[in-house]
Amino acid sequence: MATSKESGSKGAASPGNVQKSGQPAKRGFAAMDQNQQREIASKGGQAAHQKGTAHEFDSEEARRAGQKGGEAVSRNRAHMADIGRKGGESRQSAQRAAAAAAKGNRQGEKEG
Repeated sequence: MATSKESGSKGAASPGNVQKSGQPAKRGFAAMDQNQQREIASKGGQAAHQKGTAHEFDSEEARRAGQKGGEAVSRNRAHMADIGRKGGESRQSAQRAAAAAAKGNRQGEKEG
């Protein structure tokens, strides 16, 4: 029995629509530059607001969304450890810089 790959499926890109990299050629919205995409999306958002069908977050809904995102990120233990390490390094370097500045001021006072 032939598989869909062997017999050629309808979902596969036709040979005329494949780039040299082997990837299907971008079409429609994906083929536009970012400025064109942004302009079209902006018009859609404006139309939705004028029509009254646009969704607007209230403060409670935004809080829940942020909490949900934070929970998802915090599940990645390696990522959280990396964040903590970077924060500790940043704080430590700031403390060292402050200590060096204070030490430099004291040495200047002794000479003068």
